[in-house]
Amino acid sequence: MRAPLIALAFAGLLATASAASAVDIAVLTPYQSSVATNQMIKVFEEKAKAAGWNATVVDTRGDMGQLASRIEDVTAAKVGAIVLVSVDPKQIQDQVSAAAAAGIPVVAIDGATAPGVALNVTSDNFELGTKLSDFLFEKLGHKGNIVKFYYSAHPGVHQRELALDAALKKNPDIKVIAEHYMVVPGPIDDARKTTEDLLKSKGDQIDAVWAAWDEPAIGAELAIEADKPDSKIIVAGIDGNPQAVELIKSCSHIKGTVSQDFDAMAGLAAEGLTKILAGEKPEKAELYAPAKLITPETLGVTCP
Repeated sequence: MRAPLIALAFAGLLATASAASAVDIAVLTPYQSSVATNQMIKVFEEKAKAAGWNATVVDTRGDMGQLASRIEDVTAAKVGAIVLVSVDPKQIQDQVSAAAAAGIPVVAIDGATAPGVALNVTSDNFELGTKLSDFLFEKLGHKGNIVKFYYSAHPGVHQRELALDAALKKNPDIKVIAEHYMVVPGPIDDARKTTEDLLKSKGDQIDAVWAAWDEPAIGAELAIEADKPDSKIIVAGIDGNPQAVELIKSCSHIKGTVSQDFDAMAGLAAEGLTKILAGEKPEKAELYAPAKLITPETLGVTCP
């Protein structure tokens, strides 16, 4: 029944709900081990089930070459749609273009716009980076030395890095005295080990850690708590990772996170894909979900 239903849907003879039913959706990511990425996938799977779609998740565990191959596989299998999570489509542009040319809609969640991508749903990552930088710099009194943990391979995370660069130009008394390109998967362990080394070599100089997302912030906190628990080093990140929020609540060195609404991203992507499968074109190629700053104060906690 699936093929006739889809054919009728594209002919405009069925309602949107019927058009979406029984469609095979391939959900692909190289980063399902990330808490945020996994959360978006889980919510999207729930939305897909409610829509009657058959969603299959493929995680290539950081291997972009395998990701490209798997997209080729699902394109050859003529799936109804491809959903990329936490991926820069430009890194696999040939495969994305081939899927689009085959008439397969490509939707990105927490990704970027690119040729062949019908819709990207994300946060305004430059705004996230600006909120993080402004918060951290204000906590430092606009003067001090910071460590930068970043990962330019992800388009959104790179935008946060660019926001930091812009904030640094406005705050000449804030200096980046060390920076580290994160290892993914495994950012918590990588940040912990890197911070341990930095505490040995530059411990007395470090005033804060700027983490492009929460998992490096958590790794930094683990190292600081183990080696210099009484230090005044401030750590802040982005995402609203539940573990990071609990560490903020417990008055650790993590003093803030800019929380993204990952559930909203997945929901908006599912809504957009429903329209696309019904033959409609999205009103915008990119949609932003809201974000907010979380601190001890917003959690109702008074820290010493």
